[in-house]
Amino acid sequence: MIVVAGESLIDLVPLHPEDPLGPLSPRPGGGPYNTAVALGRLGAEAAFCSRVSTDGFGETLLGGLAAVGVDTSLVQRGPEPTTLAVAAVGPDGSAGYGFYADGTADRLFELPPHLPPRATALALGTCSLVLEPGASAYEALLRRESDRGLLTLLDPNIRAALIPDPDAYRARFRSWLPYVSLLKLSEEDAAWLGGTVEEWLGAGPRAVVVTRGAAGLSAHTAEGGEYAVPAERVKIADTIGAGDTVNAALLRHVPTVSALSSADWPGVLRYAARAAALTCARTGAQPPTAEEVRAAS
Repeated sequence: MIVVAGESLIDLVPLHPEDPLGPLSPRPGGGPYNTAVALGRLGAEAAFCSRVSTDGFGETLLGGLAAVGVDTSLVQRGPEPTTLAVAAVGPDGSAGYGFYADGTADRLFELPPHLPPRATALALGTCSLVLEPGASAYEALLRRESDRGLLTLLDPNIRAALIPDPDAYRARFRSWLPYVSLLKLSEEDAAWLGGTVEEWLGAGPRAVVVTRGAAGLSAHTAEGGEYAVPAERVKIADTIGAGDTVNAALLRHVPTVSALSSADWPGVLRYAARAAALTCARTGAQPPTAEEVRAAS
């Protein structure tokens, strides 16, 4: 089982990106939530670990997880509202976000006493590692499960507007690296965080995967391996959920710590690029199924 821990929210996606006052379409979202849904669609056994509102949006979010077979037994519930993220989609399909997250349910996440015994991997990232008090609970979960031997994937997925003290966050990010098995981040994340792949590998991760948009993906391993694949060419609707789909594709093929050293990295990256491209071809975070990825090969 792959456990994904972090926020779920509602993306408000413009139906007409050129019109900022046009209608907005509510879509289930949040980096960790999208990753869990993508894992379910790709056929992996997955569980979601978070705190979800009891409001209508929260019920919809849980329904989306159940529909793809994601275990929700680790989900905590609360009466606070669901976080909202208003997306602004650029001409190239890239998305920026404005967040409405004060007093929302997912910020009040508490450290669970344990994860299911069959869990082999834990994925975390995005807003959940920024917004307190939940961020400290997610950090404690990362450290505890890493010490227990689980593969840990970290996707910082930087949302700079939510980070009041960038230098403090960068220092905190570096403090997580000894507990991270697989670091996945975008070129934009890497530039914002500073540092190099070599520095990050030296701090703890066994592998670092960097997404480069239209330039494709690369993987760098602690053993010195370097691999790269081009992006799959599609007509882009938007890029919402593409990085989260990459997370799921990586974990689908590398679900344990031991698998990191024996992975067919070119094959894993090609699969991730194909799955992300299918997500980009659809509006909002709509990850593909395993059958759709196979059909596109």
